Amino acid sequence: MTNFLLVYDRSRGELLRETEFDNTREAMRARFAAEDAYQGQNIEVVVLSAQSRDDLLQTHGRYFLSMNQLIERFSASVRTAAA
Repeated sequence: MTNFLLVYDRSRGELLRETEFDNTREAMRARFAAEDAYQGQNIEVVVLSAQSRDDLLQTHGRYFLSMNQLIERFSASVRTAAA
């Protein structure tokens, strides 16, 4: 499993940083350092594990899409549900 550190700006809907780690302990150290660096800001810092980046895109795609892409995806879901 690969560990992915993601730093996401909630207010802008933008992924600020993506780093891959083979070692979970190193990933968590980097997470805590990033949390300290972004403390008090509207920034989400997470470590997620996946077999591949493609798997991560499938399970946590919102981190990798722009705000416009998220809105379009949501709108398409609503249109499909209403049909």
